[in-house]
Amino acid sequence: MKKVVLAGGTGFVGQDFAQRFRKLGYEVLIISRQPGHIAWEDREGIIGALEEAEILINLAGKSVNCRYTEENRKVILESRTRTTRILGEAILACNHPPELWINSSTATIYRHAEDRPMTEKEGEIGSGFSVDVAKAWEQAFFEFSLPSTRQIALRIAIVLGEGGVMVPMTNLVRFGLGGSQGAGTQQFSWIHIEDLFRMVIYLQEHPHLNGVFNASSPHPVTNRELMARLREQMGVRIGLPSPRWMLELGARFIQTETELVLKSRWVIPERLEREGFTFTYGTLDAALAEILNKKK
Repeated sequence: MKKVVLAGGTGFVGQDFAQRFRKLGYEVLIISRQPGHIAWEDREGIIGALEEAEILINLAGKSVNCRYTEENRKVILESRTRTTRILGEAILACNHPPELWINSSTATIYRHAEDRPMTEKEGEIGSGFSVDVAKAWEQAFFEFSLPSTRQIALRIAIVLGEGGVMVPMTNLVRFGLGGSQGAGTQQFSWIHIEDLFRMVIYLQEHPHLNGVFNASSPHPVTNRELMARLREQMGVRIGLPSPRWMLELGARFIQTETELVLKSRWVIPERLEREGFTFTYGTLDAALAEILNKKK
C-alpha cells in the first residue's frame, strides 16, 4: 500500500489531508503529541514510518492564534524548527527515505504589501517576529542536504474550508460585525483547501520541481472585499466595521494578535501557475459558495 506521513497532522489542514489521502488508497501515518499517533520523542518509530513513504508533509507548529508573550514566542518558534530538524535527521537515517518532503512555511514571510504582489522571485521578505519565525523555519528545512528526497517549502496563505478560519469569520457576519477590519485596504491572500491538496499532488507528480512555492489563489482581495463577499454569500445586509482600536481591545480579550487580521498579505503563486497548475477555486466567490453550500 502507498504510504504518506503527516507530521503535526491533527489540525484543520492535517485532518482534511488525512481523509483525502485515505480516499486515494494511501496508508496515512501521523506524528503528533496525541495518543495513538507516533510520538515526536519516538525516533525509531519516526524512521520506521518514513521508510518507503512516498510523501512526508510537515504541518507541525503551535498555532499563532495567541498573544505573543515571551513564552508563546519561544514555543511558536521551537515547535517549528525542532520538529523540522527531527524529521530531517530521521530521513538521513532511512534506508529508503521518502521521495518527497513538503514542509509548511507561511505567506506571512513577506512584508506588509499594499503596493504590489509578492512572488517567489520578486517578493520582499518582511521584518518582525512572525517573519523571523518563518525565516528560521525555512532555514531549518533547507539546511538538510538529502540526496534521495526532494524538498519543497510551501508558503501557505490563509486556508479556507469547512472549519478553520471560516468559523470566526462567519460568526462575525452572522452577528452583524462583518464589516471591514481596520482600514480594510489590507490584502487578503487565501487558498481553498481542495486546491492546497491538489497542489501537493501536482508537486508530487512533477519531480523536477523543488524549492519554495507560494500556496495561494492567484486572486487575492482586500479585507473590505472579503467581508462584503462573505456577507453577500450569507445573505446578511449589514456589517459593522471594526476600527483598529476596537480590534486591539478585542485581541487582548480573546488572547490573540491583530497582526493576523491587519497585516496585508499580497501573495501570488507565480511559480506554480508558470508550471501549468490550475485552480478549481481560483476566485473567492467560487470558494465561498462551495464552502457555505456545504454548511447548508
